[in-house]
Amino acid sequence: MRKGVIFGLFAMALLIVVGSCNKGSLNPNIPNVVINVTIDPNSTIFQELNTAGGWLYLDEVPGMVIPLASRGVIVYRKSFNEFKAYERQPPNDPFLCCDEYGRNCGKLVVGEYYPFAMDTCANNMYLMDDGSLFQGTGRYPLIEYYAVYDGSLLHIYN
Repeated sequence: MRKGVIFGLFAMALLIVVGSCNKGSLNPNIPNVVINVTIDPNSTIFQELNTAGGWLYLDEVPGMVIPLASRGVIVYRKSFNEFKAYERQPPNDPFLCCDEYGRNCGKLVVGEYYPFAMDTCANNMYLMDDGSLFQGTGRYPLIEYYAVYDGSLLHIYN
């Protein structure tokens, strides 16, 4: 009997760990895109990330190649040793376009909305700290990528 209980607890823990390791896969609106980027967030190229609270769009960094199915990645330095990386495509209505010039169609904007990421077409606002919906009517949080920092390099992947 005791072996069955231990096995059951182990199986449940394994399911929780495996389920939590697949960031961003529960949203049917966003295609599964392979992201695998390594940067030095302390370099002058990524000056915006040199301090806690800094952020940038990787899709706007010269020479940075992001897969075409992605609209880019927002990188946010939460603290000295912790980073967050989010898909820039709005998670709830990624194809909604309300910008007559076509600049921000289907892209989250941080800028004046910091410390939030804003879907300016759907008026959904997301917390940069954890990607959760802060304001609006959306159903899904931001798509988050793994952001592993080893003290010198930041590896962003899914």
